[in-house]
Amino acid sequence: MSVYDTRNELTRESALDAAAQAVRDGGLIVLPTDTVYGIGADAFTPDAVQDLLMAKGRGRDVPPPVLVGDPAVLHALAVDVPDSAEDLANAFWPGALTLILRAQPSLTWDLGETRGTVALRMPDDETALALLRRTGPLAVSSANRHGRPAALSVMDAATQLGDQVSIYLDGGPARIGTSSTIIDLTVEPPQIVREGALSKDEIIAAVGDIFAAPEPEPAEGSAPAPEGTTDPDAAGEAVDGAPAREADGGAESTDSESAGSESAGSEGTAAPAGADGTAGIDETAPADERPAAAAPAGGIGVDAFAIPSRTSIVPPDAGESEKPSA
Repeated sequence: MSVYDTRNELTRESALDAAAQAVRDGGLIVLPTDTVYGIGADAFTPDAVQDLLMAKGRGRDVPPPVLVGDPAVLHALAVDVPDSAEDLANAFWPGALTLILRAQPSLTWDLGETRGTVALRMPDDETALALLRRTGPLAVSSANRHGRPAALSVMDAATQLGDQVSIYLDGGPARIGTSSTIIDLTVEPPQIVREGALSKDEIIAAVGDIFAAPEPEPAEGSAPAPEGTTDPDAAGEAVDGAPAREADGGAESTDSESAGSESAGSEGTAAPAGADGTAGIDETAPADERPAAAAPAGGIGVDAFAIPSRTSIVPPDAGESEKPSA
């Protein structure tokens, strides 16, 4: 096991070369990201991905997200990419945003029980991006043992993972220290499965309200409502000028977006957990240990990089647990 200080310009290139060689040899590395530290492996080497899960003490039911070094890679790793995904990548990559998409079926990789999805993120960290340009896509999960806090420094990671990792890259304290926000774009409308470093309001301000359900189209041949009337099914609105009667004693409706959502922890894509359904999460617990609930379709692991598990759904966000908690 070797530790390299990537902040030292004299040793930075040799550190990146050593880490890239370790990845090509099928080994595990620890790298800094903008969110938390991550443990990484070649995404296209199944044995290396399995070693990553074993080092963390986790099973294939919580697959890691994938970090990329260029937004263009999105179309190489995913299919049926909606315009909203491109808008989000243009607005927030590199950054603390993980996107759950349909995985390219022709790829020869095995990340675990993903159910045909992949959680992708481009981290906003100079060392991580320089490494990704050397290695290509990396499977990355938060650099911690199952049940332990996500690593915010290389020492945190080394204490938990020891010599199971061959190369540690020290980039100093994690800048953000919390997981990425995870958005599931395999459903319509898209859903936030974990609100992390980026808030819903920030996302809407940048790309519009992609989370709103589309207005239903009127039935063919139906006539418009007479002027002065409103939808009689709209609770609280006037019908023919009279207040609508509240149903069931006037109980307020529940916000379907917030129900079951989880706050960001240190990925994993997840305030709702579940990237990968989604469920409430204890903010004080490690992202990859948070309980999962009913999941949206798809299936990616939950950690500081990735998404909440879809069975119960991309990881720390090193590339986050931030269904990718990186």
